[in-house]
Amino acid sequence: MGSKLAEFAALMQLTRAADYAVRVMIHLASQEPGKRTSVPEIARAVEVPENFLSKVLQTLSRRGLIQSHRGVTGGFELSAGGRTVSMLEVLEALEGPIALNVCVGECGACRRKSRCPAHKVWVEAQEALAGVLRRASIADLARQAA
Repeated sequence: MGSKLAEFAALMQLTRAADYAVRVMIHLASQEPGKRTSVPEIARAVEVPENFLSKVLQTLSRRGLIQSHRGVTGGFELSAGGRTVSMLEVLEALEGPIALNVCVGECGACRRKSRCPAHKVWVEAQEALAGVLRRASIADLARQAA
């Protein structure tokens, strides 16, 4: 029974990349607007291996949350909208839509929901999780870190 519970808990955890993305966004939001930060600086500040960090930065850049600049004065900074995003938006940029269970996922294609007593609980838990993550703005978290 214990190993099944551990497997379930592992399935519900976000990836390390998602955790790192949140750390990166908070760090960049704590910088002055327009300040560019290098990969080694970000890696040290958020305690993430540089090689793994590069993948996270690429994804955040592709999703438009941060901007990448090349050259001697290059580095990374938040995009114009990056300061106003929520933790939910950052996590979804890395993971896609977050769902506690397939029956509350984007497609909502659960055939059993009309007769499943747990469905309402899953929906309530999903709404609570999304609400907490949506209310946690990166800007607020950066202010708390300062």
